[in-house]
Amino acid sequence: LKRSAHVNGLSGLCITKLDVLDGIEELKLCTGYQLDGEVIDILPMGADDIARCTPIYESMPGWSQSTVGVTDYNKLPPAAQRYLRRIEDVTGVPIDMISTSPDRDHTILLKNPYSA
Repeated sequence: LKRSAHVNGLSGLCITKLDVLDGIEELKLCTGYQLDGEVIDILPMGADDIARCTPIYESMPGWSQSTVGVTDYNKLPPAAQRYLRRIEDVTGVPIDMISTSPDRDHTILLKNPYSA
């Protein structure tokens, strides 16, 4: 995700299906890679290098509360908020939108992605 954000010049992320993580005790987030004994924080460009990479995961506690239908960021479980903030930290890109169910109305709009 970090490479994709860098290459494509992303200014914001849309996180979908947050609700499918409800009830998972431990979540893992890839924060870097090990390549030939060296730790790197962004996926290399070459296919040969990528094939030799091993992901480095950071474990984070999940949450048991339901996020289905939540439309206010502050009403998300604290662990979900920490997970989302960590995604922002790792990618260097802010989250603009979060969906909490398949229903279009169940969306948390942190920043309008269509505004300048």
